[in-house]
Amino acid sequence: MSSSTDSGWIDLRDRLIGNESFQRWASRSPLFGWIVRRQSRRLFDLVAGFSYTQVLYALVKLGVVDSLRSHSRSIPQLVALTGLTEERMRLLAKAGISLELLEWRSRDQLGLGLLGKVLAESEAIQSMVLHHADVYLDLADPVALLRDPNPQTRLRRYWAYASNGQHREGGLGIDDVGDYSELMAASQPLVAQQVLDAYDFSGHRHLLDIGGGLGRFAQAVAQAHPGLQLSVFDLPAVALAAEERLRGLGLSNRIACKGGDFFADRLPMGADIVSLVRVLYDHPDDRAQALLHRVADLLRQKGGGRLLIAEPMAQADGAPAMGDAYFGLYLLAMGGGRARAPAELGAMLMEAGFDTIRVIKTAIPVQTGLLVADISSDRS
Repeated sequence: MSSSTDSGWIDLRDRLIGNESFQRWASRSPLFGWIVRRQSRRLFDLVAGFSYTQVLYALVKLGVVDSLRSHSRSIPQLVALTGLTEERMRLLAKAGISLELLEWRSRDQLGLGLLGKVLAESEAIQSMVLHHADVYLDLADPVALLRDPNPQTRLRRYWAYASNGQHREGGLGIDDVGDYSELMAASQPLVAQQVLDAYDFSGHRHLLDIGGGLGRFAQAVAQAHPGLQLSVFDLPAVALAAEERLRGLGLSNRIACKGGDFFADRLPMGADIVSLVRVLYDHPDDRAQALLHRVADLLRQKGGGRLLIAEPMAQADGAPAMGDAYFGLYLLAMGGGRARAPAELGAMLMEAGFDTIRVIKTAIPVQTGLLVADISSDRS
């Protein structure tokens, strides 16, 4: 709650900003002019943000980013690649340059800008960019999305794991969840590297990755820690696909894949550390809390252990809008869940019976927040 002093300052600020004479004076003032210009740019970026994302999408979809990964190319060469007219290709190129995705390397040769190079080297980011074609369509009318208590969106059909907690009769097959599992697998290395850089698994014997999808996180941990045994638990169809994939990598003797519903079926025993990687934020509070209780009971039966939670979190350092503005609407379109601040997750973990909770810093918190929580064998 703001103090009366804060309230007085806010009232004064609002009156000044609403005063046209003050606006003109401030824009010409050496002291306040840069603030006015900065705020104007920020506001325009909010207005123009959708156009920026569409430029990004077009450069990835048309293959421009991949084609410039190793070599610069001329506009005529990019015209031949994309099928655009030269005029439209130049328009797209100028847009990409303005966003630091492209840059001129010579008079007629285009290369990747700093952001474009990062994008080109990341399969995960490119997969997310292409995935956002559906996101943009679902958010085309945000007012309708916010008003509809049960929106039937593309993301909701894409994320078929659950719909208000009800799986379809007969269970979900790989055709239902394959696309989503592939997307998560493609983007998982980014998260896995952040976790491995921040947390040392060498003191553990057995990791159980709940909701582990096709096993990309477990694979990364297994390769970094050869002495660790691992298990992946996900829906039966996903577990079978993960088993086949890991067998092809020669990891089937290190990583056991087990199928089931982590809300209803018995969780595999034996692990001294459990991971929930991008799982909790997919679910509403009641289901997320229920899952934490199940994990707490599992570890308590083992005699105690540790839970590791890795996912985008609200109030991330340097990116406060990511949790509430981006994931708020994204997860609404998906059908449930939300990004939670570390303090919220901590309260949920305490309610589930965990004894100690620690926030662990990661190199890129906008991408991956990290919490670890311990529980003993005796809840008291």
